[in-house]
This record gives sequence, C-alpha cells and structure tokens, in this order.
Amino acid sequence: MKSILIRVLLTLPVVWLVVSLVFLLIHLVPGDPVQQMLGEGATASDLSALRHQYGLDLPLSTQYIHYWRDVLHGDLGRSIRLNDTVVHLISTRYPYTIELTISALILGLLLAIPAGVMAAVYRSRWQDQGIGLVSLFGLSVPAFALGPILILTFSIKLGWLPVSGSGSGPLWSFDGWPYLVLPSIAMGVSLAAILTRMVRTAMLEELNQDYIRTARAKGLTETAVVYRHALPNALVPIVTVVGLQFGALLAGAIVTETIFSWPGLGRLVIAAISGRDYALVQGSLLAIGLTYVLVNLLTDITYRWVNPRMRS
Repeated sequence: MKSILIRVLLTLPVVWLVVSLVFLLIHLVPGDPVQQMLGEGATASDLSALRHQYGLDLPLSTQYIHYWRDVLHGDLGRSIRLNDTVVHLISTRYPYTIELTISALILGLLLAIPAGVMAAVYRSRWQDQGIGLVSLFGLSVPAFALGPILILTFSIKLGWLPVSGSGSGPLWSFDGWPYLVLPSIAMGVSLAAILTRMVRTAMLEELNQDYIRTARAKGLTETAVVYRHALPNALVPIVTVVGLQFGALLAGAIVTETIFSWPGLGRLVIAAISGRDYALVQGSLLAIGLTYVLVNLLTDITYRWVNPRMRS
C-alpha cells in the first residue's frame, strides 16, 4: 500500500508538467494566435478584444496562474469556432475515443495471446515461422495505410461493413458495432503484432523454468502445463506493455478517427487545429495527456498487484 501511495505522489509532478506544457502550447506556436484565429482582415479592436477575452494581454505568470485556477475548476475555456464550452465538446467526443481504444486493445489481446502461446509452444516450426511472418506484416503496415485498404475491401467491394461514422445508436450498442469493426482492426493489428512477440518471448522464458519441468514430471498434460502454469506467469510483464500501448493507441486514434470519420476526440483535435481554435486544441491535448498519465498509473498499480515480488 505504501508503494502505491508513493507512486501516486510521484504522478503529481507529471500532471503538473503536462498541464504546464499544454499552457505553453499557445505561446510556442509561431506567429500571433489571435491573428490566426480571426484572419488577416481582422481589425485592431477585434484583435484587442479577443486577446482580452482569452487573457492574453496579461503577463505570462498571471496567465499561468489563471490557467491552473480554471483547470482546477473544470473550466477549459470556450471554443470560438463551435460556440460551446471546451469541456462539453470534449465530454461528448471522449467516450467514442475510449470505446475505440478499448475495442482495439481487446482485439489485439484476443489475437496476440493465442498466437504468442502457439509460437512459443511450436518454437522454430512452421507455426512459429508463419506467426512471425504475419506479425512482421502487422508491424509494417501502419493504420493510415491499413484503414483505406479495409474500407476498399470490406465496405466498397464486399459491402459487409459501413464506410465511416459511428451509427445512430448509443455506445457499445448492437446497432453501432458494425461501425466499430474496421477502425478497431486498423488500430488493433499493429498492437497484436507487438504483443504477439512479447507473449512469445515471455512464454519461452517461462517454459524453460524449473517449475515447468517439475509440473511435467508430475504427469500433467501439456495443455495444463502451458495454460495453467506458464501462461499466467508469462502475462505478468505483458501488463506493463499493454498499459504503454494503450497510450499509443490513444494517440494513434487521431489518424484512425480521421480516416473513418469516427466522432472521437482525435477527430476533434484535427478540426480544432484546422480551425485555429486554440482553446479547443489545448483542452483536447490536456485530456489526452492526463488520460495517458492515468493509464500509466493504473498500469503500475496493476503490475504491483499481479506480481507478488513488487508488493511491499
């Protein structure tokens, strides 16, 4: 319990760093952000009014204090393009990104664990070589290339699945799952390829341990040895990799959501950048960054829970 509390406290400086970097974003962008938001034809009075509205006419230290105050109160500003609060816009898009990310993660695990176990059990045989070849293909094809291929094949040519969108039903609904399949595959394939190699390596290490030889000497079946003894221990280091890859999926969702017109947070970021809506860009990046920090914290806590050697 003490180690978990220490880990939580160590996360606080990371949160401070994320919020500070997001605040500095608008000041590090080349040019005048207010001029870019209003365009070249804006008058001096309009520019002055918008700077005052965003508090950009105040000293930088004062702006920083005000930004922290607003963040702690849940106020991330207002979108100048969409005429809505940033918090409301993020709250309506964020669940779709989480849905897509979790679906891709589940798909990656469902593909990687059986494939990694099979590759380890049939080491250096044709099964292992075939799985390695497929994994190499998954690593070589990024989501922005695989996405259009999936659309052309399964949506346009075969007509099995919708091209884009999320459907009209609620999240995780039966009516909405056909829209979720292709973007989940586009994101989950590369994750499955990475995890397959990780599972294979971890399984090979466990299968060479003394307790595995003891289990075989006791007459246990190979299935029991592999799935009841070796696999649970092999999955312990995979927990950390899954947590890190969840953050990578969250960042990769920006590209995937754009390809499939998925109404998530990533697509909102692209629209905000295109519209030079800096308050919305700041809020969206802050949500993504804090989610990444939270996932890493939960991953570390989970790893300490599943690994008895890390408990104290």
